[in-house]
Amino acid sequence: MAARRRPLVRLLLGLLAVSLVLCCGGVAAGGWAYSRAGTDTVDQVEFTRPLAVPPLAESRVDERGRRVFDLLARDGRRDFHGDGRLTRTAGFDGDYLGPTLRARRGEQVVVNVVNRLTGRTSVHWHGMHLPARMDGGPHQMIRPGATWSPTWTVDQPAATLWYHPHPHGETEDHVYRGLAGLFLVDDDREAALPLPRRYGVDDVPVIVQDRSFSGDGQFRKTRNMINAIGVLGDTLLVNGTVGPYLDVTTERVRLRLLNGSTARLYNFGFADDRPFDLIASDGGLLARPARLTRVQLSPGERAEIVVTVEPGERVTLRSIAPDLGAGFLADRFAGGRDRFDVLQLRAADRLTPSPAVPGTLVPMERIDPGSASVTRRLEFAGRAINGQSMSMDRIDFAATRDTTEVWEVVNIDGTPHNFHVHDVQFQVLSVAGAAPPPELAGWKDTVYLAPQRPVRVAMRFTDHSDPDVPYMYHCHLLYHEDAGMMGQFVVVEPGQRPGRPPAHSAHAGHG
Repeated sequence: MAARRRPLVRLLLGLLAVSLVLCCGGVAAGGWAYSRAGTDTVDQVEFTRPLAVPPLAESRVDERGRRVFDLLARDGRRDFHGDGRLTRTAGFDGDYLGPTLRARRGEQVVVNVVNRLTGRTSVHWHGMHLPARMDGGPHQMIRPGATWSPTWTVDQPAATLWYHPHPHGETEDHVYRGLAGLFLVDDDREAALPLPRRYGVDDVPVIVQDRSFSGDGQFRKTRNMINAIGVLGDTLLVNGTVGPYLDVTTERVRLRLLNGSTARLYNFGFADDRPFDLIASDGGLLARPARLTRVQLSPGERAEIVVTVEPGERVTLRSIAPDLGAGFLADRFAGGRDRFDVLQLRAADRLTPSPAVPGTLVPMERIDPGSASVTRRLEFAGRAINGQSMSMDRIDFAATRDTTEVWEVVNIDGTPHNFHVHDVQFQVLSVAGAAPPPELAGWKDTVYLAPQRPVRVAMRFTDHSDPDVPYMYHCHLLYHEDAGMMGQFVVVEPGQRPGRPPAHSAHAGHG
Protein backbone atom coordinates (compact mmCIF):
# COMPACT_ATOMS: atom_id res chain seq x y z
CA MET A 1 0.00 0.00 0.00
CA ALA A 2 2.84 2.39 0.86
CA ALA A 3 4.36 1.92 -2.59
CA ARG A 4 1.02 2.82 -4.23
CA ARG A 5 0.83 6.06 -2.24
CA ARG A 6 4.28 7.27 -3.33
CA PRO A 7 3.22 8.87 -6.65
CA LEU A 8 0.53 10.88 -4.84
CA VAL A 9 3.00 11.95 -2.18
CA ARG A 10 5.45 13.03 -4.88
CA LEU A 11 2.70 14.97 -6.64
CA LEU A 12 1.85 16.81 -3.43
CA LEU A 13 5.55 17.54 -2.83
CA GLY A 14 5.75 18.83 -6.36
CA LEU A 15 2.82 21.18 -5.86
CA LEU A 16 4.41 22.38 -2.63
CA ALA A 17 7.68 23.04 -4.44
CA VAL A 18 5.90 24.94 -7.20
CA SER A 19 4.30 27.06 -4.49
CA LEU A 20 7.77 27.72 -3.07
CA VAL A 21 8.88 28.83 -6.50
CA LEU A 22 5.96 31.23 -6.80
CA CYS A 23 6.69 32.64 -3.37
CA CYS A 24 10.45 32.62 -3.36
CA GLY A 25 11.74 31.87 -6.86
CA GLY A 26 15.29 31.18 -7.81
CA VAL A 27 17.72 28.33 -7.30
CA ALA A 28 19.50 27.43 -4.13
CA ALA A 29 23.15 28.45 -4.11
CA GLY A 30 24.18 24.87 -3.52
CA GLY A 31 22.60 21.50 -2.81
CA TRP A 32 18.91 21.51 -3.76
CA ALA A 33 17.31 23.33 -6.66
CA TYR A 34 13.81 24.63 -6.01
CA SER A 35 13.00 25.52 -9.60
CA ARG A 36 14.09 24.44 -13.05
CA ALA A 37 12.60 26.20 -16.02
CA GLY A 38 14.30 23.65 -18.25
CA THR A 39 17.40 23.83 -20.41
CA ASP A 40 17.38 24.42 -24.17
CA THR A 41 20.66 25.01 -26.00
CA VAL A 42 19.34 24.30 -29.50
CA ASP A 43 20.88 26.80 -31.94
CA GLN A 44 22.63 28.48 -29.00
CA VAL A 45 25.94 26.57 -28.94
CA GLU A 46 29.01 28.07 -30.57
CA PHE A 47 31.03 25.12 -31.84
CA THR A 48 34.47 26.63 -31.48
CA ARG A 49 36.63 23.82 -30.06
CA PRO A 50 37.83 20.66 -31.81
CA LEU A 51 36.44 17.54 -30.17
CA ALA A 52 39.01 16.03 -27.84
CA VAL A 53 39.46 12.32 -28.61
CA PRO A 54 40.64 10.28 -25.62
CA PRO A 55 43.99 8.72 -26.47
CA LEU A 56 44.32 4.97 -26.78
CA ALA A 57 45.95 3.70 -23.60
CA GLU A 58 49.46 2.41 -23.99
CA SER A 59 49.94 -1.25 -23.10
CA ARG A 60 52.63 -3.91 -23.07
CA VAL A 61 52.68 -7.69 -23.18
CA ASP A 62 54.41 -9.23 -20.17
CA GLU A 63 56.41 -12.46 -19.96
CA ARG A 64 53.19 -14.42 -19.33
CA GLY A 65 51.59 -13.11 -22.51
CA ARG A 66 49.19 -10.78 -20.67
CA ARG A 67 48.31 -7.35 -22.02
CA VAL A 68 49.16 -4.90 -19.24
CA PHE A 69 47.69 -1.41 -18.83
CA ASP A 70 48.57 1.22 -16.23
CA LEU A 71 45.98 3.69 -14.98
CA LEU A 72 46.69 6.53 -12.58
CA ALA A 73 43.69 8.07 -10.82
CA ARG A 74 44.50 11.61 -9.74
CA ASP A 75 43.06 15.00 -8.93
CA GLY A 76 43.44 17.74 -11.51
CA ARG A 77 42.36 21.13 -12.81
CA ARG A 78 41.04 22.09 -16.25
CA ASP A 79 40.04 25.29 -18.02
CA PHE A 80 36.86 24.11 -19.78
CA HIS A 81 35.82 27.52 -21.12
CA GLY A 82 39.16 28.97 -22.21
CA ASP A 83 38.78 31.96 -19.89
CA GLY A 84 41.41 31.09 -17.31
CA ARG A 85 39.02 29.67 -14.72
CA LEU A 86 40.42 26.34 -13.53
CA THR A 87 37.86 23.75 -12.48
CA ARG A 88 38.85 21.21 -9.83
CA THR A 89 38.52 17.79 -11.48
CA ALA A 90 39.73 14.20 -11.37
CA GLY A 91 40.80 11.84 -14.11
CA PHE A 92 42.83 8.82 -15.14
CA ASP A 93 46.29 9.64 -16.55
CA GLY A 94 45.13 13.24 -16.94
CA ASP A 95 42.99 15.95 -15.44
CA TYR A 96 39.61 14.75 -16.77
CA LEU A 97 38.26 11.40 -18.03
CA GLY A 98 40.78 8.74 -19.02
CA PRO A 99 42.37 6.98 -21.98
CA THR A 100 40.54 4.37 -24.03
CA LEU A 101 41.63 0.85 -23.15
CA ARG A 102 41.48 -1.63 -26.04
CA ALA A 103 41.88 -5.41 -26.05
CA ARG A 104 40.88 -8.37 -28.21
CA ARG A 105 38.61 -11.21 -27.26
CA GLY A 106 40.71 -14.05 -25.88
CA GLU A 107 43.44 -11.80 -24.48
CA GLN A 108 44.32 -11.92 -20.81
CA VAL A 109 44.59 -8.40 -19.47
CA VAL A 110 46.01 -6.79 -16.35
CA VAL A 111 45.15 -3.24 -15.32
CA ASN A 112 47.40 -1.70 -12.68
CA VAL A 113 45.21 0.99 -11.10
CA VAL A 114 47.20 3.40 -8.95
CA ASN A 115 45.19 5.65 -6.64
CA ARG A 116 46.75 9.10 -6.27
CA LEU A 117 43.49 10.73 -5.18
CA THR A 118 43.13 12.16 -1.70
CA GLY A 119 40.54 9.49 -0.83
CA ARG A 120 39.84 5.87 -1.64
CA THR A 121 38.14 4.86 -4.88
CA SER A 122 37.42 1.82 -7.06
CA VAL A 123 37.28 1.10 -10.80
CA HIS A 124 34.36 -0.91 -12.18
CA TRP A 125 34.52 -2.36 -15.71
CA HIS A 126 30.97 -1.55 -16.79
CA GLY A 127 29.60 -4.19 -19.19
CA MET A 128 32.57 -6.53 -18.82
CA HIS A 129 32.12 -10.25 -18.15
CA LEU A 130 34.74 -11.11 -15.54
CA PRO A 131 35.18 -12.65 -12.07
CA ALA A 132 33.48 -10.82 -9.21
CA ARG A 133 36.82 -10.24 -7.47
CA MET A 134 37.99 -8.28 -10.53
CA ASP A 135 34.72 -6.39 -11.08
CA GLY A 136 35.74 -3.23 -9.22
CA GLY A 137 32.55 -2.82 -7.25
CA PRO A 138 32.26 -1.41 -3.74
CA HIS A 139 34.03 -4.46 -2.26
CA GLN A 140 37.24 -3.74 -4.20
CA MET A 141 38.20 -0.34 -2.83
CA ILE A 142 41.68 1.09 -3.42
CA ARG A 143 43.37 3.03 -0.65
CA PRO A 144 45.13 6.32 -1.43
CA GLY A 145 48.64 5.45 -2.55
CA ALA A 146 47.75 1.81 -3.24
CA THR A 147 47.72 -0.18 -6.49
CA TRP A 148 45.01 -2.66 -7.49
CA SER A 149 45.85 -5.06 -10.32
CA PRO A 150 42.79 -7.00 -11.52
CA THR A 151 43.42 -9.61 -14.21
CA TRP A 152 40.98 -11.52 -16.38
CA THR A 153 40.53 -13.06 -19.82
CA VAL A 154 38.38 -11.00 -22.18
CA ASP A 155 35.64 -13.38 -23.28
CA GLN A 156 32.80 -11.53 -24.96
CA PRO A 157 31.94 -10.06 -28.37
CA ALA A 158 33.34 -6.79 -29.69
CA ALA A 159 31.66 -3.93 -27.84
CA THR A 160 31.94 -0.41 -26.46
CA LEU A 161 32.28 -0.75 -22.69
CA TRP A 162 33.42 1.78 -20.12
CA TYR A 163 35.03 2.09 -16.71
CA HIS A 164 34.26 4.30 -13.72
CA PRO A 165 34.50 4.29 -9.91
CA HIS A 166 31.91 2.40 -7.87
CA PRO A 167 32.43 3.30 -4.18
CA HIS A 168 29.21 2.77 -2.23
CA GLY A 169 27.62 6.12 -1.43
CA GLU A 170 30.19 8.13 -3.43
CA THR A 171 29.87 7.00 -7.05
CA GLU A 172 28.04 10.12 -8.22
CA ASP A 173 30.72 12.39 -6.79
CA HIS A 174 33.62 10.46 -8.32
CA VAL A 175 32.04 10.26 -11.78
CA TYR A 176 30.90 13.91 -11.67
CA ARG A 177 34.48 15.02 -11.05
CA GLY A 178 35.55 13.21 -14.23
CA LEU A 179 36.66 9.67 -13.39
CA ALA A 180 35.54 7.61 -16.39
CA GLY A 181 36.79 6.21 -19.69
CA LEU A 182 36.04 3.74 -22.49
CA PHE A 183 37.13 0.10 -22.81
CA LEU A 184 36.79 -1.23 -26.35
CA VAL A 185 36.68 -4.96 -27.04
CA ASP A 186 37.60 -6.21 -30.53
CA ASP A 187 36.97 -9.60 -32.13
CA ASP A 188 37.37 -11.33 -35.48
CA ARG A 189 33.71 -11.10 -36.50
CA GLU A 190 33.60 -7.33 -36.10
CA ALA A 191 36.99 -6.96 -37.83
CA ALA A 192 35.70 -8.83 -40.90
CA LEU A 193 32.85 -6.36 -41.50
CA PRO A 194 33.21 -3.27 -43.75
CA LEU A 195 32.63 -0.81 -40.88
CA PRO A 196 34.49 2.40 -40.02
CA ARG A 197 37.21 1.47 -37.51
CA ARG A 198 40.06 3.98 -37.69
CA TYR A 199 40.02 5.27 -34.14
CA GLY A 200 39.74 9.03 -33.96
CA VAL A 201 39.25 9.35 -37.73
CA ASP A 202 36.04 7.59 -38.78
CA ASP A 203 35.46 5.67 -35.52
CA VAL A 204 35.05 8.25 -32.77
CA PRO A 205 34.09 8.01 -29.08
CA VAL A 206 31.42 10.48 -27.97
CA ILE A 207 31.17 10.60 -24.16
CA VAL A 208 28.30 12.95 -23.28
CA GLN A 209 28.05 14.44 -19.78
CA ASP A 210 26.09 17.37 -18.36
CA ARG A 211 27.63 19.73 -15.83
CA SER A 212 26.82 23.03 -14.13
CA PHE A 213 29.46 25.58 -13.26
CA SER A 214 29.63 28.15 -10.48
CA GLY A 215 30.71 31.72 -11.12
CA ASP A 216 34.33 30.88 -10.34
CA GLY A 217 34.30 27.94 -12.73
CA GLN A 218 33.84 25.05 -10.29
CA PHE A 219 31.48 22.14 -10.86
CA ARG A 220 28.19 22.94 -9.11
CA LYS A 221 26.00 20.08 -7.95
CA THR A 222 22.40 21.15 -7.46
CA ARG A 223 19.68 18.58 -6.97
CA ASN A 224 16.04 18.63 -7.91
CA MET A 225 13.74 18.85 -4.91
CA ILE A 226 10.70 17.37 -6.59
CA ASN A 227 11.73 14.22 -8.45
CA ALA A 228 15.19 13.99 -6.84
CA ILE A 229 16.82 12.09 -9.71
CA GLY A 230 20.21 13.65 -9.16
CA VAL A 231 22.23 16.41 -10.75
CA LEU A 232 21.00 17.94 -14.02
CA GLY A 233 23.54 20.28 -15.55
CA ASP A 234 22.99 23.05 -18.09
CA THR A 235 26.27 22.64 -20.01
CA LEU A 236 27.32 19.60 -22.04
CA LEU A 237 30.85 18.25 -22.06
CA VAL A 238 31.61 15.89 -24.94
CA ASN A 239 34.83 14.00 -24.26
CA GLY A 240 35.41 16.87 -21.82
CA THR A 241 34.98 19.52 -24.55
CA VAL A 242 32.55 22.46 -24.39
CA GLY A 243 31.10 23.43 -27.79
CA PRO A 244 32.87 20.69 -29.80
CA TYR A 245 33.13 20.12 -33.52
CA LEU A 246 34.50 17.08 -35.36
CA ASP A 247 36.24 17.36 -38.71
CA VAL A 248 34.95 14.48 -40.85
CA THR A 249 37.04 13.32 -43.78
CA THR A 250 35.12 10.17 -44.81
CA GLU A 251 31.66 9.64 -46.26
CA ARG A 252 30.58 7.73 -43.18
CA VAL A 253 31.57 8.10 -39.56
CA ARG A 254 30.95 5.75 -36.67
CA LEU A 255 30.05 7.45 -33.40
CA ARG A 256 30.35 5.41 -30.20
CA LEU A 257 27.83 7.19 -27.96
CA LEU A 258 28.06 6.87 -24.19
CA ASN A 259 25.62 8.55 -21.84
CA GLY A 260 28.22 9.28 -19.17
CA SER A 261 25.93 11.58 -17.18
CA THR A 262 24.95 10.81 -13.62
CA ALA A 263 21.20 11.31 -14.03
CA ARG A 264 20.16 12.83 -17.37
CA LEU A 265 18.59 10.97 -20.32
CA TYR A 266 19.40 11.92 -23.91
CA ASN A 267 17.41 11.36 -27.09
CA PHE A 268 20.09 11.54 -29.78
CA GLY A 269 19.51 12.38 -33.42
CA PHE A 270 20.52 14.98 -35.98
CA ALA A 271 19.18 18.49 -36.38
CA ASP A 272 17.91 17.76 -39.91
CA ASP A 273 16.38 14.41 -38.83
CA ARG A 274 18.61 12.47 -41.21
CA PRO A 275 18.51 8.71 -40.63
CA PHE A 276 21.50 6.80 -39.31
CA ASP A 277 22.34 3.13 -38.88
CA LEU A 278 22.30 1.83 -35.32
CA ILE A 279 24.83 -1.00 -35.44
CA ALA A 280 25.49 -1.82 -31.78
CA SER A 281 24.12 -1.43 -28.27
CA ASP A 282 25.70 -2.00 -24.84
CA GLY A 283 27.00 -5.52 -25.41
CA GLY A 284 28.05 -5.34 -29.05
CA LEU A 285 26.85 -5.49 -32.63
CA LEU A 286 23.22 -6.12 -33.53
CA ALA A 287 22.22 -8.97 -35.83
CA ARG A 288 21.35 -6.35 -38.45
CA PRO A 289 21.50 -2.55 -38.46
CA ALA A 290 18.42 -0.57 -37.53
CA ARG A 291 17.62 2.52 -39.61
CA LEU A 292 16.60 5.19 -37.10
CA THR A 293 16.40 8.94 -36.61
CA ARG A 294 16.53 8.85 -32.79
CA VAL A 295 18.13 6.68 -30.12
CA GLN A 296 17.44 7.33 -26.45
CA LEU A 297 20.08 6.51 -23.84
CA SER A 298 19.77 6.59 -20.06
CA PRO A 299 22.87 6.92 -17.84
CA GLY A 300 25.37 4.15 -18.55
CA GLU A 301 23.87 3.03 -21.88
CA ARG A 302 25.87 2.96 -25.11
CA ALA A 303 25.02 2.92 -28.80
CA GLU A 304 27.14 2.79 -31.94
CA ILE A 305 25.73 4.64 -34.93
CA VAL A 306 27.01 5.18 -38.48
CA VAL A 307 25.97 8.42 -40.18
CA THR A 308 26.54 9.51 -43.78
CA VAL A 309 27.63 13.08 -44.57
CA GLU A 310 27.91 15.12 -47.77
CA PRO A 311 31.03 17.07 -48.83
CA GLY A 312 31.30 20.50 -47.24
CA GLU A 313 28.20 20.27 -45.05
CA ARG A 314 27.82 20.91 -41.34
CA VAL A 315 25.32 18.87 -39.34
CA THR A 316 24.58 18.94 -35.63
CA LEU A 317 24.15 15.95 -33.36
CA ARG A 318 21.33 16.94 -31.05
CA SER A 319 19.39 15.60 -28.08
CA ILE A 320 15.69 16.39 -28.24
CA ALA A 321 13.35 16.08 -25.27
CA PRO A 322 13.58 12.47 -24.01
CA ASP A 323 10.50 10.34 -23.44
CA LEU A 324 10.58 9.72 -19.69
CA GLY A 325 7.07 8.26 -19.61
CA ALA A 326 6.65 9.70 -16.13
CA GLY A 327 4.16 12.56 -16.46
CA PHE A 328 4.17 16.34 -16.20
CA LEU A 329 6.34 16.79 -13.10
CA ALA A 330 9.05 14.47 -14.41
CA ASP A 331 8.99 16.23 -17.77
CA ARG A 332 9.38 19.61 -16.12
CA PHE A 333 11.74 18.79 -13.28
CA ALA A 334 13.64 15.67 -14.41
CA GLY A 335 14.83 16.85 -17.80
CA GLY A 336 11.94 15.61 -19.91
CA ARG A 337 11.67 18.94 -21.73
CA ASP A 338 15.36 19.67 -22.11
CA ARG A 339 17.09 19.92 -25.50
CA PHE A 340 20.77 20.20 -26.32
CA ASP A 341 23.00 20.72 -29.30
CA VAL A 342 25.75 18.16 -28.69
CA LEU A 343 28.36 18.04 -31.45
CA GLN A 344 28.84 19.58 -34.87
CA LEU A 345 30.11 17.38 -37.70
CA ARG A 346 32.10 19.38 -40.28
CA ALA A 347 32.52 17.45 -43.51
CA ALA A 348 35.55 18.19 -45.65
CA ASP A 349 35.06 19.44 -49.20
CA ARG A 350 36.41 16.11 -50.47
CA LEU A 351 35.53 12.92 -48.59
CA THR A 352 37.22 9.53 -48.72
CA PRO A 353 34.69 6.93 -49.90
CA SER A 354 33.28 4.58 -47.25
CA PRO A 355 31.58 1.23 -47.86
CA ALA A 356 27.88 0.98 -47.12
CA VAL A 357 26.86 -0.55 -43.82
CA PRO A 358 26.19 -4.25 -44.47
CA GLY A 359 22.62 -5.52 -44.17
CA THR A 360 23.64 -8.21 -41.68
CA LEU A 361 26.20 -7.86 -38.94
CA VAL A 362 26.72 -10.77 -36.54
CA PRO A 363 24.52 -13.74 -35.72
CA MET A 364 22.80 -13.47 -32.35
CA GLU A 365 21.72 -16.58 -30.51
CA ARG A 366 18.45 -15.86 -28.78
CA ILE A 367 18.04 -16.92 -25.16
CA ASP A 368 15.03 -19.20 -24.71
CA PRO A 369 13.04 -17.84 -21.75
CA GLY A 370 11.34 -21.22 -21.50
CA SER A 371 14.66 -22.69 -20.36
CA ALA A 372 14.86 -20.36 -17.35
CA SER A 373 15.30 -22.14 -14.04
CA VAL A 374 14.34 -19.04 -12.06
CA THR A 375 12.11 -16.01 -12.64
CA ARG A 376 12.67 -13.00 -10.40
CA ARG A 377 10.76 -9.76 -9.95
CA LEU A 378 12.64 -6.62 -8.96
CA GLU A 379 10.53 -3.62 -7.96
CA PHE A 380 12.23 -0.21 -7.98
CA ALA A 381 10.65 2.44 -5.73
CA GLY A 382 12.00 5.34 -3.71
CA ARG A 383 15.61 4.41 -3.04
CA ALA A 384 15.08 0.67 -2.61
CA ILE A 385 14.66 -2.52 -4.63
CA ASN A 386 11.96 -4.88 -3.39
CA GLY A 387 11.66 -2.66 -0.34
CA GLN A 388 15.28 -3.15 0.71
CA SER A 389 18.09 -0.63 0.71
CA MET A 390 21.60 -1.72 -0.18
CA SER A 391 23.58 -3.49 2.56
CA MET A 392 27.22 -4.36 1.95
CA ASP A 393 27.02 -7.46 4.14
CA ARG A 394 23.79 -8.89 2.67
CA ILE A 395 23.67 -11.17 -0.40
CA ASP A 396 20.19 -10.82 -1.84
CA PHE A 397 20.20 -14.01 -3.91
CA ALA A 398 22.38 -16.56 -5.67
CA ALA A 399 22.35 -17.49 -9.36
CA THR A 400 23.58 -20.96 -10.30
CA ARG A 401 26.30 -21.40 -12.89
CA ASP A 402 25.17 -22.72 -16.29
CA THR A 403 21.55 -21.64 -15.80
CA THR A 404 19.22 -19.16 -17.46
CA GLU A 405 17.15 -16.68 -15.49
CA VAL A 406 14.35 -14.28 -16.39
CA TRP A 407 14.07 -11.05 -14.43
CA GLU A 408 11.04 -8.80 -14.53
CA VAL A 409 12.22 -5.34 -13.55
CA VAL A 410 9.58 -2.69 -12.86
CA ASN A 411 9.60 0.92 -11.71
CA ILE A 412 6.59 1.21 -9.39
CA ASP A 413 6.92 4.87 -8.42
CA GLY A 414 6.66 8.06 -10.45
CA THR A 415 10.37 8.79 -10.61
CA PRO A 416 12.61 7.86 -13.57
CA HIS A 417 14.94 4.92 -12.88
CA ASN A 418 17.02 2.55 -14.94
CA PHE A 419 18.49 -0.90 -14.35
CA HIS A 420 22.07 -2.13 -14.68
CA VAL A 421 23.43 -5.57 -13.84
CA HIS A 422 27.09 -6.56 -13.47
CA ASP A 423 28.77 -9.66 -14.97
CA VAL A 424 26.28 -10.54 -17.72
CA GLN A 425 24.70 -9.06 -20.80
CA PHE A 426 20.96 -9.69 -21.10
CA GLN A 427 18.35 -9.77 -23.85
CA VAL A 428 15.18 -7.73 -23.51
CA LEU A 429 12.15 -9.98 -23.95
CA SER A 430 9.41 -7.36 -23.64
CA VAL A 431 8.61 -3.84 -22.49
CA ALA A 432 5.17 -3.46 -20.91
CA GLY A 433 4.21 -6.75 -22.55
CA ALA A 434 5.20 -5.67 -26.07
CA ALA A 435 8.17 -6.74 -28.19
CA PRO A 436 11.22 -4.54 -27.64
CA PRO A 437 11.99 -1.77 -30.16
CA PRO A 438 15.02 -2.18 -32.47
CA GLU A 439 17.36 -0.28 -30.15
CA LEU A 440 16.69 -2.88 -27.42
CA ALA A 441 17.03 -5.90 -29.70
CA GLY A 442 20.71 -6.59 -28.99
CA TRP A 443 22.81 -7.39 -25.95
CA LYS A 444 22.23 -4.98 -23.09
CA ASP A 445 23.49 -4.41 -19.57
CA THR A 446 21.53 -1.21 -18.83
CA VAL A 447 17.93 -0.32 -19.69
CA TYR A 448 15.58 2.54 -18.87
CA LEU A 449 12.60 1.86 -16.60
CA ALA A 450 9.64 4.11 -17.29
CA PRO A 451 7.10 4.06 -14.44
CA GLN A 452 4.70 1.11 -14.47
CA ARG A 453 6.18 -0.40 -17.65
CA PRO A 454 7.73 -3.75 -16.67
CA VAL A 455 10.83 -4.82 -18.59
CA ARG A 456 11.44 -8.57 -18.86
CA VAL A 457 15.03 -9.65 -19.53
CA ALA A 458 16.74 -13.02 -19.96
CA MET A 459 20.37 -13.78 -19.04
CA ARG A 460 22.69 -16.75 -18.70
CA PHE A 461 25.26 -17.28 -15.96
CA THR A 462 27.98 -19.30 -17.64
CA ASP A 463 31.01 -19.18 -15.35
CA HIS A 464 32.93 -17.09 -12.76
CA SER A 465 31.25 -18.65 -9.75
CA ASP A 466 32.22 -17.35 -6.31
CA PRO A 467 29.94 -17.84 -3.29
CA ASP A 468 31.56 -15.05 -1.27
CA VAL A 469 32.17 -12.09 -3.59
CA PRO A 470 29.03 -10.48 -5.03
CA TYR A 471 28.13 -8.65 -8.20
CA MET A 472 25.80 -5.63 -8.12
CA TYR A 473 22.46 -4.80 -9.71
CA HIS A 474 21.16 -1.27 -9.32
CA CYS A 475 19.71 1.91 -10.71
CA HIS A 476 22.39 3.71 -12.73
CA LEU A 477 21.03 7.15 -11.88
CA LEU A 478 23.97 7.52 -9.55
CA TYR A 479 22.22 9.55 -6.85
CA HIS A 480 19.71 6.69 -6.51
CA GLU A 481 22.49 4.09 -6.47
CA ASP A 482 24.38 5.97 -3.77
CA ALA A 483 21.19 6.34 -1.72
CA GLY A 484 20.69 2.56 -1.59
CA MET A 485 18.89 1.50 -4.81
CA MET A 486 21.25 -1.44 -5.25
CA GLY A 487 21.43 -5.14 -4.41
CA GLN A 488 23.99 -7.93 -4.49
CA PHE A 489 24.03 -11.43 -5.95
CA VAL A 490 26.59 -14.20 -6.22
CA VAL A 491 27.07 -16.91 -8.83
CA VAL A 492 27.45 -20.35 -7.26
CA GLU A 493 28.10 -23.91 -8.38
CA PRO A 494 25.11 -26.28 -8.52
CA GLY A 495 24.13 -27.17 -4.96
CA GLN A 496 26.45 -24.57 -3.44
CA ARG A 497 25.13 -22.03 -0.93
CA PRO A 498 26.11 -18.36 -0.89
CA GLY A 499 28.73 -17.35 1.62
CA ARG A 500 29.34 -14.03 3.29
CA PRO A 501 30.61 -10.92 1.50
CA PRO A 502 34.04 -9.60 2.46
CA ALA A 503 34.03 -6.99 5.21
CA HIS A 504 33.04 -3.61 3.77
CA SER A 505 36.08 -2.03 5.36
CA ALA A 506 38.43 -4.20 3.29
CA HIS A 507 40.70 -2.41 0.82
CA ALA A 508 42.14 -3.84 -2.36
CA GLY A 509 45.63 -3.19 -3.60
CA HIS A 510 49.08 -2.78 -2.19
CA GLY A 511 51.12 0.26 -1.36
